[in-house]
Amino acid sequence: MNRAEQAQQAELFRNKHRGPRLLLLPNAWDAMSARVFVAAGFDAIATTSGGVAWSLGYADGEQAPWPEVVAATARIVRVARIPVTADIEAGYGETPDAVMRSVSEIIEAGAVGVNLEDGTLHGPVPIRSAADAADRVRAAREAAKAAGVPIVINGRTDLYLRNIGDEASRFEETVERGRAYLAAGADCVYPIGLRDPATVGRLVKALGAPININVRAGSPSVAELEALGVARASTASQLALMAMSMTRQVADELRATGRFDTLSPAMAQADAQRLFTGLS
Repeated sequence: MNRAEQAQQAELFRNKHRGPRLLLLPNAWDAMSARVFVAAGFDAIATTSGGVAWSLGYADGEQAPWPEVVAATARIVRVARIPVTADIEAGYGETPDAVMRSVSEIIEAGAVGVNLEDGTLHGPVPIRSAADAADRVRAAREAAKAAGVPIVINGRTDLYLRNIGDEASRFEETVERGRAYLAAGADCVYPIGLRDPATVGRLVKALGAPININVRAGSPSVAELEALGVARASTASQLALMAMSMTRQVADELRATGRFDTLSPAMAQADAQRLFTGLS
């Protein structure tokens, strides 16, 4: 994929945030999962930072070496051949300039979107100031302009994930941060951990911009999210965790029983091979 094709793919991905249908993104963690999602009929996919990190042999939370994350993203892009947005956590850098470099490199890997979160594992507070986080979004947008690829920036706020403030103040700060991130160049706001449908609907109305919701068992359906005005939903690490859980269950049974009854995969080897046939 050359740069012009990547720019076109980025615009295609952006248009998917404009409705009327919800953009449902499964989160891949390697080339195989990406191919499975493409075969299932999804026309865009995301990556999961946790799943990618675990597949590379590291814990989540920017523990995986950045060059390995970039290489893993490039492999996913190569086999997906549809828009891929990459979860780059907080941008793998403490300064806006470092975030700019990271975004430039993930664009080089073929991504047409990024998640950029305001939570932090470093320092005395669990979340960056709104101004600091907005500066990092602005740096990401500048990197995209320099590359000539209008990536979709999903500005994630961790207020709900980390239970910061009471219910009323958390909502108001989410609105304030969402507006700041949008003004800095974000295309979508991601209040990770927000579950309450009524609050989701209020946030959509307050921001008047695309909202990303992470879904799991018990979440509102696609139709219900569309009715709330949600533009985009993603599965985060849930699918990677399900694959790991299934593997652990089979391993535990194999170890405990010494029997091979559970070694009966639903996908045949020939079907797996066909997922990659014709890819260079």
